[in-house]
Amino acid sequence: MPRFMSLIRIDEQDAPDMQSAGPEFEKRMGALFEEITKAGVMLDTAGLLPTAEGTRITWEGGKLSFTDGPFTETKEVVGGYAIMQCKDKAEAIEWTKRFLEIHPESWKVGAELRQIDGNTTPPEA
Repeated sequence: MPRFMSLIRIDEQDAPDMQSAGPEFEKRMGALFEEITKAGVMLDTAGLLPTAEGTRITWEGGKLSFTDGPFTETKEVVGGYAIMQCKDKAEAIEWTKRFLEIHPESWKVGAELRQIDGNTTPPEA
């Protein structure tokens, strides 16, 4: 079955406070994660630390450059991810849609859904 990565996008300068969402949000999120895990779809998921704690590494002109965060020129960043194994893209879209819909209406959260290339094999250990 194909695997998909859902990249959760947020505006880091205007990111909502998770604590302000309240216990109902946490309850809805927990129920969805339990359902998607029991369905055998969720392979991995996590939120990411702020860009202030990140480093961008660029290869250009035969040289590496390193830029420590925060990345103030970037408004929208990846704030989390989920790796899912689904029967098809439609199922992956449905799970991603359900994830976004449980957030408070006042939040702006987006997702980029991409299928993981099945031709890539991990290096031998």
